[in-house]
Amino acid sequence: LVPMVVATVLQDVGLVRVELPQPLLVASYVVVGWAIGLRFTREAFREAARSLPAVLGSMATLIAGCAAIGWALTLVGHLDMLTAYFATSPGGADSIAIITAGTSVDIPLVMAIQVGRFVAVLLLGPPLARRAAQLTGAVQQPAGEST
Repeated sequence: LVPMVVATVLQDVGLVRVELPQPLLVASYVVVGWAIGLRFTREAFREAARSLPAVLGSMATLIAGCAAIGWALTLVGHLDMLTAYFATSPGGADSIAIITAGTSVDIPLVMAIQVGRFVAVLLLGPPLARRAAQLTGAVQQPAGEST
């Protein structure tokens, strides 16, 4: 995150213009695609096939939820729906960057919200997971602590 923050600050103050050459972007997309594709094994594929109905249902629910949050963002932030949806869509910022590169959305806003979500998950995820584990009894609470 440090290089990203430094580059953002330098670009905002006008010292540099961050622009990636097209061949580097294409190579990056290939590497991301390979990294995702090479993780699939036959066992993973079989397990995915077995759980396909539940996965499709979960995906539909997640997409609908993101669309609803995106719609609310259009009302509050006066954004177009595609920008709002990409800003709230699930997945990694790298995937969203690749998808939005070929569209006419507000890419800086989309990436800012995606990175903000990532930072929020980094900061809030561990304490929330710890608390959920304590509440469900998956982890014993240390002696002397109250809920």
